[in-house]
Amino acid sequence: MFKKSYKKNNNENNFVDVEAWEPKTKIGKMVKDKTITSIEQIFNMGKHIEEIEIIDVLLPNLKNEVIDISSVQRMTKNNRKQKFKITVIVGDSNGHVGVGAAKDVEVKKAIDNAIRNAKLNIIPVVMGCGSWQCTCGLPHSLPFNVSGKCGSVVVTLKPAPRGLGIVASKPVKKMLELAGVQDIWSFSKGRTRSKHNTLLAVQDALESTIRMKNLSYKDIEYKSEMNSPQVEDVKSDA
Repeated sequence: MFKKSYKKNNNENNFVDVEAWEPKTKIGKMVKDKTITSIEQIFNMGKHIEEIEIIDVLLPNLKNEVIDISSVQRMTKNNRKQKFKITVIVGDSNGHVGVGAAKDVEVKKAIDNAIRNAKLNIIPVVMGCGSWQCTCGLPHSLPFNVSGKCGSVVVTLKPAPRGLGIVASKPVKKMLELAGVQDIWSFSKGRTRSKHNTLLAVQDALESTIRMKNLSYKDIEYKSEMNSPQVEDVKSDA
């Protein structure tokens, strides 16, 4: 069996020459023209990033972490063909993280493809202080409890008070560190031996922080008016 290991790589060799880059998508052209200067603008537009150069330009301080290296085999008519499956995490420790996986005959090519997939799958993470035991108001944890699922793995993340640290398994802890989370409680169940599914469950849980619905003052005033006694009397008469 191939021995699993953890390797840490920096993003120093992934420098992109903006002048030589020829974007093929509309988002890429807007990034090159400096119409878009932050990745949050793309997320607010609801667009999907299809060029890795966009991530390299907008997030130049990304770090990547190889979480799992395993061998997979496929039986053919002639013999067994072996490939290596790599699971990688990328993040800037400032609210952006992504998970990617790839398979190839060579480990180096598989790592490069996994890093590319992880950059294309990067998501924003909303930080906050949601623990009832902490009232500091600093963005050191998550704003509320979140839960994510992938396959049979279910991961629940609960905000923790400042100074506690990250209470989680090694792969989940690496991902939360690259996301910028400093204090958190993690609970998981299912077949957690599958590191890829576990990390995808964590990513699904972190995506819940950007699915929350923000109500404007007009919506709050409208709802308060609809719940007033006068409106209830009109509804009853009707």
